[in-house]
Amino acid sequence: MRRSLRRSLQFLPLFCCLLAFTAWGQQQIVSQIRVIGNREIPKETVLARMFSHVNDPYDPLTVERDFNSLWNTGYFDNVYIEKEDSPKGVILDVYVTEKPTIREINYKGLNSLTQSDVLDRFKKEKVGISVESKFDEARMAHAIAVLKELEAEHGHQFAEIKPDIKKIPPASVQINFVIKEGPKVKVGDIRFTGNEHVSSRDLRASMKNLRPVGIPHSIFLENLFARTYDASKLEEDSERVRQAYRDRGYLRASVGDAKTHLRNETGLSMITFRPKKGKRIDITLPIEEGGRYRLSKITFTGNKAVTNVKALRAQIPVKDGDYFNATVFYKGTENLRKAYGQLGYINYSGIPTPTFDEANHTVAFNIDIDEGKPFYVSRIEFQGNTTTRDFVIRRELMLEEGQVYNSRLWELSLQRLNQLDYFDPLKVDQDSETHQNTEAGTVELLLKVKEKGKNSIGLNGGVSGLGGSFLGLNYQTNNFLGLGETLSVQANVGEVQRNVRFGFNEPYVHNRPLNLGFQIFNTKQDYNSSKNYSLTGSANQQNATQSLLQKYNQSSTGFSVSGSYPLPHHSFKRVGFTYTLDRSSVSTFSAASSSFFQTLAFRSGIQGQNALEGIVSSMAAFSFMDNKLDATYQPHSGHELSALFQVAGLWGNVRYISPTVEYRSFHPVRGLKFDKEGHNVFGYRLQASYIHGISGDVAPPFNRFYSGGEQELRGFDIRSATPYGFVPTKVLFNLTNPDGSTVPRDPTNPSDGAIQIPLPVYGIASIGGDLNIVANQQYTIPIYARTVAFVIFNDFGMDMATSTTQLRQSPEGQAMLDSPLYGCPNYVNGACQGGVQIQFNKYIEPISGTNYAPRDSIGGELDVMMPIINAPFRIYYAYNPLTMHKDFAQTNLITRSMFPTGGAGDYTYALSQELYGSQLQLREPKKTFRLSVATTF
Repeated sequence: MRRSLRRSLQFLPLFCCLLAFTAWGQQQIVSQIRVIGNREIPKETVLARMFSHVNDPYDPLTVERDFNSLWNTGYFDNVYIEKEDSPKGVILDVYVTEKPTIREINYKGLNSLTQSDVLDRFKKEKVGISVESKFDEARMAHAIAVLKELEAEHGHQFAEIKPDIKKIPPASVQINFVIKEGPKVKVGDIRFTGNEHVSSRDLRASMKNLRPVGIPHSIFLENLFARTYDASKLEEDSERVRQAYRDRGYLRASVGDAKTHLRNETGLSMITFRPKKGKRIDITLPIEEGGRYRLSKITFTGNKAVTNVKALRAQIPVKDGDYFNATVFYKGTENLRKAYGQLGYINYSGIPTPTFDEANHTVAFNIDIDEGKPFYVSRIEFQGNTTTRDFVIRRELMLEEGQVYNSRLWELSLQRLNQLDYFDPLKVDQDSETHQNTEAGTVELLLKVKEKGKNSIGLNGGVSGLGGSFLGLNYQTNNFLGLGETLSVQANVGEVQRNVRFGFNEPYVHNRPLNLGFQIFNTKQDYNSSKNYSLTGSANQQNATQSLLQKYNQSSTGFSVSGSYPLPHHSFKRVGFTYTLDRSSVSTFSAASSSFFQTLAFRSGIQGQNALEGIVSSMAAFSFMDNKLDATYQPHSGHELSALFQVAGLWGNVRYISPTVEYRSFHPVRGLKFDKEGHNVFGYRLQASYIHGISGDVAPPFNRFYSGGEQELRGFDIRSATPYGFVPTKVLFNLTNPDGSTVPRDPTNPSDGAIQIPLPVYGIASIGGDLNIVANQQYTIPIYARTVAFVIFNDFGMDMATSTTQLRQSPEGQAMLDSPLYGCPNYVNGACQGGVQIQFNKYIEPISGTNYAPRDSIGGELDVMMPIINAPFRIYYAYNPLTMHKDFAQTNLITRSMFPTGGAGDYTYALSQELYGSQLQLREPKKTFRLSVATTF
């Protein structure tokens, strides 16, 4: 028995193999797959979606999977698969009916919306209907629902939308959305019931979506314009009303379902005085206030890593004993989350549980903390930096791999990167990803950047108050070779300015944050004060007064080297040092400018024409900066404090000190309140500067402060907002006969010229200030990203000459004016004989009323960032409520005795009195319209 069983088992494997071969021989294979009915979708696309393939065994379950896969593509209205036997195997016939392709989409009756509004909403809601996409009934229903919702947001609650589908042979359709918007519905009266302790006015003010538009807290002007009714926003406003109660201590307050009443609008329009048309919806919100509670205490449980309860309690700024404020309390809990995040506990959660004491009307909170465990940074990676090297980004980060994760340091790291201006603005929640490994307690950080154009090469031109009309060629890269270096070459030739510069800056030296740079420059600046203000007197006075105004140009050539270092490392605070050496010369084109520059004691022992040549300034500047702005151009938030102290006199021939302090601050605004999520920005700048000569010299006149222009006071011309003074000047005046002809030196040789009488005259000069104060405020409304913005601004400034000793003439310069004889009581052979000496004041006195004069301008501007010149093109209009309108008379030193006797002497004296002794008027413009390429602050 055992032998026969053993033999049977020996033949069992052979028997199984025979069965397998038999089954294989009976199983059919797929010999061919045919796709039938497809028009636009290629056969290969259909086959790629199937699980069955030629020469595979035929399996009904696989065919069922094929059907589901093809149907789920959404390409077809109908799909079915037939099996056909053939000698070679199974043939699968796949019959498809393609969905029609959308060739055109029209919106008929769309009046309150634009087509771009609809397309943006379709994209946001992922409707999936577009030209050249496949028509789908479900998507059509979704599109109609989204359109109705969009119409309702714009006040058309009763809009009707019907689709009109027209077939376009052979397999396309045209979609027409036929829209009947109906009447526009606005919010009517908003009433509350049950509110005994909080006024309806305060509750209505909390409804940010539906409350009337007006001036807050003005009582009579709070309800100027009704808002468009949007039912979807009513629920949000109901929650805001409840929150308004909770912020006043009514923790158990509840707001019932809103009751609405549709009615026709009544009354007269405030603009047309005709009966109003349209619909209004009155809203009534029932309130149950409940009791009012004070906060008794806040306790914590589960806090193992942070055992300092006082430190935890300090994060919540609600004091014990005060009425409970829900907004402040939950901001405090958010502060707790951020504080734990700085310690690496990124999975922190805190659940507050209230305990009410009805007898004492108090509430106590216990916050149950689940700290989780601290996470360490395992890896930091970057995406999108095609040019910028990884190490350039990494060296700006305040968070390193292997370090405990700190959410605050990560935020500051992105802020530092934004200050580089290499990338589009980075935000933590949008541009960075955090991937946790819970088991290992590590986190990987991915930063996604989008690089800006680092190179700017082009021919540019424009208009600015400083440079006038200009044309220039420039090249600049702020990220040279992706290494973070800055290289710039600039050549601008303007109506009043020439500027040629070459510079290079290295932000890191030997992998240390030591910023080193240099610049070589050649500049020329023309200044003509007659363009900056209106100086009027008698009709014949204009040509003479032109010689008494400031007209000069200054040419400079030099170089500067600079360095700065953060304190401490990775800090936003930096100290810096800059050394500048330049050689300049001044060319004067009026008697007033010649006297002003040639006699002022800014170069000891040198006067006259020599004082205008070889002016060498050797200056050292020490700087401190604390920069926490979130962007270089159009900051959205943050502040910057900078201080600069300049000392000139090292090996040069001008000597002065000049400290400057500047503070800038920007705050996002939503509504009328500062809000971190706000879109608009309020910014202001405060700046104070001072200059004073040292070592017996006064400050050079061209280094004194002259305000005005688009960088300080937008409503005033460049360098025009300044004190004015009388500068002693020697004028040569032609001796003139009563008939207007001049008395010649030599009657036999008229070409030898006329007899000229030296006259002492005080010229009018913009003397500049030694103390300058500027305050700018502006409200920026971004229109398109940081490219286009509208700005409302107010600029205030004062330019003051506080120290008369800084307007002192040198002894040599004063002698040059005091020693000559003035007048020509007699002349022999065309040469003057006699005359008197004049003792001029050795100090240039400011004209009364022009010193300590405040200037102010208000207005609006449109800023557009130009991609080629990498600077904003600005169009602005400014009105100047504070300007200088001054009537004054020149100090008259001219007497009759300075002229010869006779008719020519009498006439010439009268003419000199008319030109140099009459009343003058100084007028600054009240309004300005200007095109400019520059920034203010």
